[in-house]
Amino acid sequence: MKNIKGELLLFLTAIIWGTSFVSQKLGMNYVEPFTFGAARFLLGALILIPVILYFDNKNNEYNNDSNDKNNKFLKKDLFVGGTICGVSLFFGASLQQIGMIYTTAGKAGFITALYIVLVPLFGLLTNKKINKLTWIGVALATIGLYFLCVNENFTIQKGDVIVLAGTLFWAIQIIAVDSYASKVSSLKLSFLQFMVAGFLSLICAFLFETPNLKTLVDCAGPILYTAIMVVGVAYTLQILGQKTTPPAIASIIMSMESLFAAISGAIFLNEVMNLREYFGCILMFAAVIITQLKTEENHSLKES
Repeated sequence: MKNIKGELLLFLTAIIWGTSFVSQKLGMNYVEPFTFGAARFLLGALILIPVILYFDNKNNEYNNDSNDKNNKFLKKDLFVGGTICGVSLFFGASLQQIGMIYTTAGKAGFITALYIVLVPLFGLLTNKKINKLTWIGVALATIGLYFLCVNENFTIQKGDVIVLAGTLFWAIQIIAVDSYASKVSSLKLSFLQFMVAGFLSLICAFLFETPNLKTLVDCAGPILYTAIMVVGVAYTLQILGQKTTPPAIASIIMSMESLFAAISGAIFLNEVMNLREYFGCILMFAAVIITQLKTEENHSLKES
């Protein structure tokens, strides 16, 4: 029963993440990319504060000061991990946001989901072996990306390339989270990464854009949705869901954000893909699932 509850929470997380692409797309009608990023990340970080306090009071997590040396080590890991995650999050989100000016929410969702395929590939840098199913997934993802982004004239939209570049940083961010989440409070790590990403976005907004209060008020809906629902609600649901759901299954469920991005883009933004692009989406979604099935297979081997 706990597994079913966790899977339902992760499914809801995927819905929120997927529909957030619509809010991000709409937000570009009012404010520029860095301004939007600064507003949603800083507001999202503030929203996480009561969540952190709640879990601290409930679990008394990392509040044992009996070992000062260990406590200092945890604080160092939190600072280093939060900074690395925040910087990669800043680049990933900023490139995604800029790219969505020139491409659709649905395509951006599927391209972004490629981070799940890239993560095991990055394992090659640490001499990790790649399973055959992963290579099949990489091949399918590459072919799918071709059909989704490259048209009959062998040209690719600028927005697709920018979103794809951001996907590299999403993969780095996931690897960094995986490295530090077991060492420190995951909520505090998330809070720090949002603060870092928010301040970097704020600096770039004042350097390269012209933010003003009126446009921020006009963009209140998209900003509040991405800050409250995506950062505050979805991230908390992800943590609760992953506590009772195996990693492989959790990854597959959360990768469905790309599907919900396409559906919400069609419903709310009247986005329409041609048959070539739909075929590319199918191949890319299959690649994501196949890549994670490999992980599930490995977990089964370890457990046996």
